[in-house]
Amino acid sequence: CDPHPGNLLRTTDGRLCILDWGMTLAVPNDLQYALLEFIAHINTEDYDSIPQDFINLGFSPADVSLERLQSSGITEGLSFAFRQLSQGGGPAKIQERVKEEFKERYGSDLSDIELRDAARADMLERMEEQLASEGVDVKGVTNVMEEMSRRNRELFALPPYVLYVARAFSTLEGIGLSIDENYAIVQECYPYLSGRLFTDKSPRAKAALRAMLGLSESENYSEGLQAVKEGVGAAPIKTLSPKKLMEMTDNFSSYTAATATVDRDGAGRTAAAQEFAKLLLDKEGSTLQDILVEEVAKFGDATTRSLLRQAFVESAVAKAIASSLRAPKDAVERSEQLASLLPEEVKKAIIDQPALLPQLVDELLHATAEDERILTTADELREVIGGRLDNTSLRSAMAQNLSDGASIIPSTPDITPALRQIVSDTETRDFVLELLPGVSVLGRKVGAGLFRRAAYRAMNSPVLPEDARKQLSDVNNRLADVIDPKEETVEQ
Repeated sequence: CDPHPGNLLRTTDGRLCILDWGMTLAVPNDLQYALLEFIAHINTEDYDSIPQDFINLGFSPADVSLERLQSSGITEGLSFAFRQLSQGGGPAKIQERVKEEFKERYGSDLSDIELRDAARADMLERMEEQLASEGVDVKGVTNVMEEMSRRNRELFALPPYVLYVARAFSTLEGIGLSIDENYAIVQECYPYLSGRLFTDKSPRAKAALRAMLGLSESENYSEGLQAVKEGVGAAPIKTLSPKKLMEMTDNFSSYTAATATVDRDGAGRTAAAQEFAKLLLDKEGSTLQDILVEEVAKFGDATTRSLLRQAFVESAVAKAIASSLRAPKDAVERSEQLASLLPEEVKKAIIDQPALLPQLVDELLHATAEDERILTTADELREVIGGRLDNTSLRSAMAQNLSDGASIIPSTPDITPALRQIVSDTETRDFVLELLPGVSVLGRKVGAGLFRRAAYRAMNSPVLPEDARKQLSDVNNRLADVIDPKEETVEQ
């Protein structure tokens, strides 16, 4: 807890040597996971989850109600403070940013004293509103701040470990600010956070990773797909954040490269790429692999439905067929004489039911709000990844083929040199061969994910009868379990 410059040395091979381990603090596993969850919720501004985090971290007594913590306003204040710390620059830069924010909120022409008074008045007004919401007669309170301070003492307390962590962080940030005036210790924690969340298979770490990526914290796919397996049709409401995914991927690479070796001749970056490949192709699976499989299944399902809708609902041919199927029904409805000539059963079989077919297909392939979010997310991910691609030959081939209309599939770039390099390098070749079994496993998981997605669609279909929905859902889930049997997860 005392990482001042005198306790930090750089070894001759570029590593960090830490001296004086007299002031150290053991962090229990439960507290580690509580910190991971807290950072994930703060980072994604999930204010509803923060009160429980306060209890898990020991900031609040276990018997305090979550509603009271939520209404205290501490979550918004904490988010504001965290946002300022993340932008870096130490106290001086934070003071500048807070001043600018106050000017935008209270008026750009106010002096420093007037800004302070306006902020104080605003704070008092919020405190009075808070007390009033709790049934307190504000007019009878002689000192609002003292009353709020008394009430907050019942809600919050700083555990001893926080003082040690704050001391270590402030010392390290001071070192960083002496080199870079915009240094942010909070930002420097993200590479470790990404490395920990990508590799830790604990259920709590998995939930924290999903939260960081903007997804439901449910471990088994999404809440909607899990509900299908339990016989309940509830649609998932959260989607992957492409920006956050790429940010965490970069942080994971940075952390792995920095801790694997001193990055001479790109050895650290190579190690990072290999570790990331192992995460994606690990036969035993990983949380990141599960998330990507889930998202691929969602995208494949939404894309297929979109293409089918274009073909069977929105195309000129589909509209012509729909019109021809509805024409006999329209004719019968316009002519009472014609309607009286046809027996009811015959009319229903050859006129009414065919006329309903286009509507049923339309409803079956209707694009939901979830579909639109999934396709939008896929577009965002394509843009993020596309901006990082350096394969000019692939892009040139694609542009040429698209411009002359000859084919929508680009010609295969010349990869012979790359293949020759892989084959000639024993270490790389062994690494690739080691991961090959993981490719087939990943393929099976994607296939199973598509079947489970089909089960979800069947269970939530507005067109299919209830028995048909259950049967189709059960068949697809069984097929998915045959392709990729799910093992029971042991809680840690």
